[in-house]
Amino acid sequence: MFDNEMSEGEISKDENAPSSTAAPTEAPPADPLRIAADPDLTEDFALALLKRADLHPEVLEQLAKNAKALKSRKVKIALVSHPRTPRHVSVPLARQFYTFDLVKISLSPSVPADVKVAADDLLISRLKTVTIGERLTLARRASGRVAAALLLDVEKMDGKIVGHQIMGDKIIANKIGHSKMIDAEAVACETRIMHTALENPRLTEALVISSVLRPAASAALVHAVAQHEKWSCRREIRAALLRTEHLSLARALEFSQEIPVPLLREILASSRLPATIKDQLVRKNKVE
Repeated sequence: MFDNEMSEGEISKDENAPSSTAAPTEAPPADPLRIAADPDLTEDFALALLKRADLHPEVLEQLAKNAKALKSRKVKIALVSHPRTPRHVSVPLARQFYTFDLVKISLSPSVPADVKVAADDLLISRLKTVTIGERLTLARRASGRVAAALLLDVEKMDGKIVGHQIMGDKIIANKIGHSKMIDAEAVACETRIMHTALENPRLTEALVISSVLRPAASAALVHAVAQHEKWSCRREIRAALLRTEHLSLARALEFSQEIPVPLLREILASSRLPATIKDQLVRKNKVE
């Protein structure tokens, strides 16, 4: 769609020229570096060239300088996705991508690991600027790192609330020194995002543990993980939850039953649980 239209005179001069609407089935059989530098390079030929896995990084750098080819969003994505594209080329290009183009990059098997990390970092840095609907889709489809960031990003709002009272369709959130109105619907959306992120198939046990142990993790996240059918059954996650300050007494008693006394003693020594809950765990499990 970025190709210049040809006049009838131009077409008659070169009847064998490839059509701008017919994509070639394979890369042009010519010098890749010369093709990449061609100022008239079309989107179709650029994409065909980028299908070659053996391209030299110099060719990819040259293609990144081709103004006409880089007008195509498809070419940019293919260039960043190529396994041999230098990082100093791919990362600046990735900064120009839309949110879900970055998701595609971060999940592509051909993309180098460091570029995937850069794409995830860009997504995480944009979380405050995307819509609720986009956040929900990211929670469902993005990488595990982005899903874990959404868990904590959602909790930042909850972490500002000291107490709340439901009145009609509003929640009055009390903050030290003043009161703040928050739509109940917005709170429900944020909660839905958190629960969706916990269902993300790319979210790992290590990421869940890291999330609940962060200072930014509040009661809502700890309770959600403690009640989650998948995550609450795992011993390492139970041990992590026992180190937090928000785990309920009932869950703390349940989780402590399956943890050896020496390990439980170590956990309680660094746990942020209230002293009253710690005391009950010590008595219940006969921790000396």
